Amino acid sequence: MDIRTIKTFQTIVKHGSFQRAADELQYSQSTITMHIQKLETDVGLKLLERGKKLRLTEAGRLLNQKADVLLKDYDHLNSSMAELVQGEAGVVRLGVMEPTASYRLPAIIGPFLQQYPKVQISIQIGNTTVLHQMLEEDQVDWVICTTPDTGIGHLFEPLFVEKLGLLMPDSHPLAVKEAIYLRDLQNENLLVTTNVCPFRRKLESSLLEKGGSPYNGMEIGNMAALKFYVQASFGLAVVPYITAVPAPAGTVLREIEDLDSGLVTGLLRKESGAVLSSASIKLIECLREGLTKPLQPIDSAASPIFPSISSRNV
Repeated sequence: MDIRTIKTFQTIVKHGSFQRAADELQYSQSTITMHIQKLETDVGLKLLERGKKLRLTEAGRLLNQKADVLLKDYDHLNSSMAELVQGEAGVVRLGVMEPTASYRLPAIIGPFLQQYPKVQISIQIGNTTVLHQMLEEDQVDWVICTTPDTGIGHLFEPLFVEKLGLLMPDSHPLAVKEAIYLRDLQNENLLVTTNVCPFRRKLESSLLEKGGSPYNGMEIGNMAALKFYVQASFGLAVVPYITAVPAPAGTVLREIEDLDSGLVTGLLRKESGAVLSSASIKLIECLREGLTKPLQPIDSAASPIFPSISSRNV
């Protein structure tokens, strides 16, 4: 059985006439007859008895009852496939590092999901190392991360630089210093993230190169928590500006004069692999545009809830 012959059968039943069915479907009457003959051959039973009035056989009645559900499912499938082709629906698996995941992404994907409500976005949050592994294992389609250690087998597209600054209690002597240099952090108690965090690696290599060593360190596993530990006077922290503007009460955020520009962040994907869906391509275009624009403040009270998003902290 094919869909065309079933549609023809149902149209004949609706009108009680081969001719009227031919008129609606814009077929010749011979085509209508051929469709019914083929359908009866496929089924192996007679479906219609002709006379002054068409009459359904038992097999015809059963087929007519089931045809509605079948055709509705077929139309739904056709519609879903068309939406997938056009990028109106689909699933996009995205891996994102902090602070981009919390501070930049909501303002970008909110309008995107309003425009494409049938697109489902799965967001996995982790550091660059973890996300790189997830990309290798095909758990995500794209990754937003810092520059990877190697470009072999991958394509990396830089989008923006995450600027870094020194956050400290406003009572700290460096808070009133005219200019702060990395050497000024020597022997200070620095709050740092885990040793796989690219922001920590950036800071430590810069300290070694420019005389800010030795120093004391306290490891805080979550970057978002650093500012609260600074606020509680546990030490100083070099943090992305985006996470500490405005600075928490009792703290000061200052530039470090000789700390080179922050970390380059961009889109990472495999050089070869699965063909990306239209929805994935549309979202990436949206991310490219949004992540290269100056950040706009987010009104958390007005932020929409996105039920199609899942996240995993690493």
